[in-house]
Amino acid sequence: MPTFQFEALDPQGQEIRDVIEAQTQDEAQATIRSMGYFVTKISAQKGEKAGARRGGKKKTFAMGGAGGKKMVTFTRQLSILQDAGLPILRSLKILEDQAKPGALKNALIDVCDEIESGASLSEAMAKVPKVFDRLYVNMIKAGEAGGSLELILRRLAEFRERTQSLKTKVIGALIYPIMVILFTICILVFIMIFIIPEFRKMFEEFGIDLPPMTELLIAISDRCVKLWWLFPLVPLAMVLFVALVNKFKAGRMGWHLYLLKLPVFGKLAEKANLARTTRTLGALIASGVPIIEGLTITRETSGNAMFEKVFSKITDSIREGDTIANPLKKYSRPSFHPVTAFFFAATLSLPPLAVLFVKVDFWFYVMYACIALSVAAVGYYFLNYKKPVVEELVVNMVDVGETDGMMKLIEPMMIIFLGGVVLFIVASLFLPLISIIGGLTGGKAKI
Repeated sequence: MPTFQFEALDPQGQEIRDVIEAQTQDEAQATIRSMGYFVTKISAQKGEKAGARRGGKKKTFAMGGAGGKKMVTFTRQLSILQDAGLPILRSLKILEDQAKPGALKNALIDVCDEIESGASLSEAMAKVPKVFDRLYVNMIKAGEAGGSLELILRRLAEFRERTQSLKTKVIGALIYPIMVILFTICILVFIMIFIIPEFRKMFEEFGIDLPPMTELLIAISDRCVKLWWLFPLVPLAMVLFVALVNKFKAGRMGWHLYLLKLPVFGKLAEKANLARTTRTLGALIASGVPIIEGLTITRETSGNAMFEKVFSKITDSIREGDTIANPLKKYSRPSFHPVTAFFFAATLSLPPLAVLFVKVDFWFYVMYACIALSVAAVGYYFLNYKKPVVEELVVNMVDVGETDGMMKLIEPMMIIFLGGVVLFIVASLFLPLISIIGGLTGGKAKI
């Protein structure tokens, strides 16, 4: 039978240390309580299997952490149970029993075991960092220290709900243009690989002279048929290149500045980061976390190198006795970054480089076009790089109306681009058809 070491208090408040044999840790605790003792700490003796604890509950295999929605639901439910006056361990066991197999359920099993062994809630959660991050643990710790765990859990639940809502809005704002672009690319690839070759055969049978526009369209189709395998490889190579660049400190800063300085999308990224960081800091300070610790946690959870730098500088300034406003104003203006300039130049160089995919003989013109567009892109960045990434401190969320406004700017550009592509394909195919029809009817129509 397993043996458990325990520490307890007798009715007079004297500390007792002893060992007890029981089948499970729950049974050991029940036996100790029946003796009139209050258990403060209990653990299996060395050599005993942890599986004997808590009725032999087993964890399932799970990768990564718990999802954002699951954490929102868990925090809200825990807050409600605490408001109802249930003991924290009882509340956690209820939520553990209700949780589906996965990372969250495994984490709750570990947390309950740690609490039964005498650890506090924050200490137990700190041992499962994949599910309970530093922000979560520190807010719980502040609630325990101030005796207001119920209030902190309620604030944490509200904070998680607002954060998840913001994330959903940002993702929702990006889904529409991304899906339209992907759908358009799929249609164009289908047309180039399966439709255009059939028209080409028809044009060759009639032996008519094709206009330059049609010849270009057929050349693009030929390349798509022969080099179709490049379509998945090119975006994959770009993603791997960006991931490699982000492995370096300077590269990560350059990439994140590029995202912040992009037209339209840059503002969306800036406001999303600003909303997340200010809410995080506000929630931590309101919960009683010291300002230095709060700034450090906010920096680590910002997810953007530029915002990490700003909060790091603010932390250093506060240690030296300064206020938040002065370093925020000073360091929110980024300096010129060569990696960011490279990404801007590369973005506008891609369209002319795509011409080499069709006509290698045009390399001379492509080179000049790449140089001209690169200069224009770097010039745009040079004119905008000094703009602060924190223009308004009092930005607490991305409004639906503001997001819709950004989408109204993107949609006309997408419609114009798609209209231009469709017009090019239709004109390229119908001009030779007009010539063919004219020849069949005895007319003199020529293109």
